[in-house]
Amino acid sequence: MHLYTQSLSPNGQRVGVFMKEKNIEIPATEIDLRGGQNLSEEHRARNPFGRVPVLELDSGSFLSESNAICLYLEGIHPDPNLFGSSAEEKAIIEMWSRRVELNVLMPVAQAFRNITGFFKDREKIVPEWGEVSAEAAQAAVALFDDHLAESKYICGDRYSIADMTLAITLNFAKSVGQDLLGSKHIARWHTEVTSRPSFAP
Repeated sequence: MHLYTQSLSPNGQRVGVFMKEKNIEIPATEIDLRGGQNLSEEHRARNPFGRVPVLELDSGSFLSESNAICLYLEGIHPDPNLFGSSAEEKAIIEMWSRRVELNVLMPVAQAFRNITGFFKDREKIVPEWGEVSAEAAQAAVALFDDHLAESKYICGDRYSIADMTLAITLNFAKSVGQDLLGSKHIARWHTEVTSRPSFAP
């Protein structure tokens, strides 16, 4: 297998942290997003949408979308379990993972793209939409803070990919000037999650 990624991007980090949790090592190539390497014909042959990460399997086929890559790795390296064991546990983790992605990760990404203009050479920038997205992310994090007042992790007493995704998203948000870590329960949970060895540089 071979991984094509941008290790500082939230989705690249998700696969990287997941691999550390599983103690998996896969040869990797960094893709230059700012330079547009992800839009090259060579990379679009791996993923027609021009995004990273992409995992090339031993069969020669390609998997893209970070959650799909993590799910594949979970299947071939089931321990420690990060997606759930029972049908109910899997569904609960998927529910909260989707809540993280739709209500925090996506708005944070839109805020970053539209406020900083990082990709202004290839997409239309709408600063007002960036501000609206930042406010939406803040409102969603407040709901997660309420939830974590009564829960050690996002999905109860066990660490899962939902925790990983939210922690990575909040780290990225802070790195681009959007600090969402001020709430009491979010701060407690974030300190615990990011103290895991998988989050070490």
